[in-house]
Amino acid sequence: MHNRIQMHTALPNESMTTASPAVDTLRNAIDKLLTYCQSNDWAGYDPYDALNSGWLAAVPLLDRKLPRLALTQVMKRLPLNVRPMLWIPKRQNAKGLALFLTTLIRLQQMSESEGQEPLAVIPSMIERLVALRSPGSEHFCWGYSFPWQTRTVLVQSNSPNLVCTIFVANALLDAYDAFRQPECLQMAISAGEYLLSELYWSDGETAGFGYPLPSVHNQVHNANLLAAAMLCRVYAHTRDERFLEPALQAARSSAASQNEDGSWFYGGTASQRWIDNFHTGYNLCALRAIGEHTGAIEFQETLQRGYAFYRNRFFNADGSVRYFHDRTYPIDIHAVAQSIVTLVEFRDLDSGGLQQAHGVLQWALEHLWDPSGFFYYRKLPRYTNRISYMRWSQAWMLLAMVLLLEASSRQQRASLSHAVAMAGIG
Repeated sequence: MHNRIQMHTALPNESMTTASPAVDTLRNAIDKLLTYCQSNDWAGYDPYDALNSGWLAAVPLLDRKLPRLALTQVMKRLPLNVRPMLWIPKRQNAKGLALFLTTLIRLQQMSESEGQEPLAVIPSMIERLVALRSPGSEHFCWGYSFPWQTRTVLVQSNSPNLVCTIFVANALLDAYDAFRQPECLQMAISAGEYLLSELYWSDGETAGFGYPLPSVHNQVHNANLLAAAMLCRVYAHTRDERFLEPALQAARSSAASQNEDGSWFYGGTASQRWIDNFHTGYNLCALRAIGEHTGAIEFQETLQRGYAFYRNRFFNADGSVRYFHDRTYPIDIHAVAQSIVTLVEFRDLDSGGLQQAHGVLQWALEHLWDPSGFFYYRKLPRYTNRISYMRWSQAWMLLAMVLLLEASSRQQRASLSHAVAMAGIG
């Protein structure tokens, strides 16, 4: 997976127009970040990788619930990267690789090589995702590249979970849509079967998917909606009805939990009553995907109210984005990325969305960009956490920038076509 990827994202008929400075800046940032990620073999540190520390094996007294919880929280917040001293290795992460795979497929589709064989790195990335499949399950499913401690149980590295499985399955469906490789579709179908057989639950009119563990049956709305959207996408490819009704039931449960102002709490328990940027963005994009894959219009009002809340509460006048709906800090690069993704996704409903997305990116490039070609983790009032996280930061920002480039390129082509038509050329 080391062959250098060459960028070929020139706009069609570019000799007839000049790309805007914002688009030129975007292309340059994509090229630098792509080079950075590939030069690191798509591997890196993660905000939650503390339990990969070799010290836990070397000092068994540390490998207990309270020390594990404390170490994870300290490492997540510490602005200095002490991971090498704690023997924490850089690793590839299945969710991160899935984001990279989706991004590379979109880059290829925009490039001069469209219609040709996939970039050499794409098949090898698919092979790597197959190799990272969680062991011990009859279905294709994936987990994180680190153990993580919940309040009640230690989840082992590569233990399957809903979120990782969804992102990998969607990336495989992207690969199938682009290259028609049947094995990619079959793996995504298997992942859908994992969601249905291992994670789906219902209780009267309420339904959902177990997260973060299969046994946890409280409502986590972004998990419900992301899972529902993925199952609807599998249904769109297969027309297999068994994927559709559970997906819609879970989506209806979370849609019904929307607050009057258009927001969602993260989850249904008393300890989950916060409202944040990127989980709200997940909800909106997932609901929109459900409609696209099924033709369902029942969530339109929910979407409109949710997007109005999102647009009004998570963006600052200077281009920065809020982490929570009622306060800005920490300004997290993951929230920046999801803000761009959401604005791009809803651009047809929001005439200023693309311009706002470019403003968000410009702020990030001014405040969270390292000249060597990667994004920092967070900005707080008194300092900036400059640690590079491959999954959380780089994979998400690379995808967000490529989606923004794709949408901006289409807009520019449409403007050019309109100008040509108005001038009577052609």
